[in-house]
Amino acid sequence: MAQKKMTFEGSMTRLEEVIRLLESGNAPLDESLKLYEEGIALVRACTERLDGAEQKIKMLQMQGDGQVALTDFSDSEGGR
Repeated sequence: MAQKKMTFEGSMTRLEEVIRLLESGNAPLDESLKLYEEGIALVRACTERLDGAEQKIKMLQMQGDGQVALTDFSDSEGGR
């Protein structure tokens, strides 16, 4: 499913809308399947954006000697 590039916030808003439509139970089967597929694609896109953001986050951490060091976010999480 080719989707235009959306912001993370736009993707989340659309995902919430898709969930509401599916939960209402009013959509015909074919439309529900398309909504479900769109929802899965949105979840994947949001997850990829979050993973990318996590890799860029830097944290200042106080070292044992009182010095402050800039480290990758994933390093502080045990190499997640």
